[in-house]
Amino acid sequence: MSTHIHILGIGGTFMGGVAAIAKAAGFRVTGSDLNVYPPMSTQLQALGIEFVQGYGAEQLDLTPDMVVVGNALSRGSPVVEAMLDRGMAYTSGPLWLAEQVLHGRHVIAVTGTHGKTTTTAMLTWILEHAGLEPGYLVGGVPGNFDSSARLGRPPFFVIEADEYDTAFFDKRAKFVHYRPRTAILNNLEYDHADIYPDVASIRRQFNQLLRTVPGAGRLIVNAQDAELAATLRDGCWTPRESFGVGGDWTAHIAKDSAASRFAVHFQGREVADVAWTLIGEHNVMNALAAIGAAQHVGVPPERAAQALNSFLGVKRRMEVRGEAFGVTVYDDFAHHPTAIETTLKGLRARVGAARIIAVLEPRSNTMKLGVHREQLAPALAPADKSWLLNPPDLGWDLAGAVSSMGDRASLARTVDALVKGLAAEARAGDHVLVMSNGGFGGVHEKLLAALRAR
Repeated sequence: MSTHIHILGIGGTFMGGVAAIAKAAGFRVTGSDLNVYPPMSTQLQALGIEFVQGYGAEQLDLTPDMVVVGNALSRGSPVVEAMLDRGMAYTSGPLWLAEQVLHGRHVIAVTGTHGKTTTTAMLTWILEHAGLEPGYLVGGVPGNFDSSARLGRPPFFVIEADEYDTAFFDKRAKFVHYRPRTAILNNLEYDHADIYPDVASIRRQFNQLLRTVPGAGRLIVNAQDAELAATLRDGCWTPRESFGVGGDWTAHIAKDSAASRFAVHFQGREVADVAWTLIGEHNVMNALAAIGAAQHVGVPPERAAQALNSFLGVKRRMEVRGEAFGVTVYDDFAHHPTAIETTLKGLRARVGAARIIAVLEPRSNTMKLGVHREQLAPALAPADKSWLLNPPDLGWDLAGAVSSMGDRASLARTVDALVKGLAAEARAGDHVLVMSNGGFGGVHEKLLAALRAR
């Protein structure tokens, strides 16, 4: 067994999670990244994992037994070229995890364009609450745990199963390596336009995943998703249950509850009640999927619902960052139009007629390519006003994409200009929802400071 692994791209939530699990499994772990920042930097430091900034070739003088290469690395990077020139042993994060940790475990994989992180965190908490001490790897920081990953106790391991590609030398989706026995198929839409030319190519990766789930396993599938239905028609060898309208698992949401209270039904029979702090019908769908998967591994729905009643959510999912001048500022990871619209609808259900201001950074690779430009204005429709960062190097006409919104949309070239305009416009009682899959230049704290200064 390789005793010293060196992880390239250790600052990402996935590779940082791999690092934490490897350390717990007894490996010596070092790593590098271009920019390691909280919460991953503090998590790595707390674990005593050494890491360096940058991808210089000199870091390979540590002479690790195995180099684990993150998918952000590509040919031309000095450390990659040196690794290949020296003939060093290397692998990908997903394959290392599959061979060293997941082999022999009952893997529960959570897939989907949206909701993976939240659903993975829900399911992990359900199993933890039931005393099963599962291993897990979540692409975020779940509120009920102190880290994004854990080795856990066999047999169960819950993993957020991403369709993004594996590494520069393996262009398959990460999730094809995990060989789950239980798999949630949450939804499927076109995303990752920097990798996949169309939704059919993503569907093919999902079908590759289905080929690895045993006949003794279980699929938990969104009954309302046409792309998933098409994927299943391409081949399915595993018993499945469905969730959502018309499915095996359904929810009866309490009136005027913003989906914070609902009854869970399985094949027409009420089996549990949930009353939790989360809101939005999308989270109810996530909960149904998690409850269905938990039942497959032996946790009754009633026990699963008890766990969800104390579920604390995930950081950067409708997370309140602060309040100033009567204005509440939220942070959310949403960056795909469907997620943007769903998140805004969830907030609308909570705040009623109060004014919502959406703040968006088009930062994801797909958004930077302008693939979803036609869906952007409709996605922002639930907000009363929207502010969008429009950096000079965006490469497509963001102003034209939201022109139909008229004065309900404002654009700014820089974060500071956006904060200045938004702070001047915001008024007491407003709810400002900031959406980005990155740090957005610290816009949350800058906005709160500007509001306090008024």
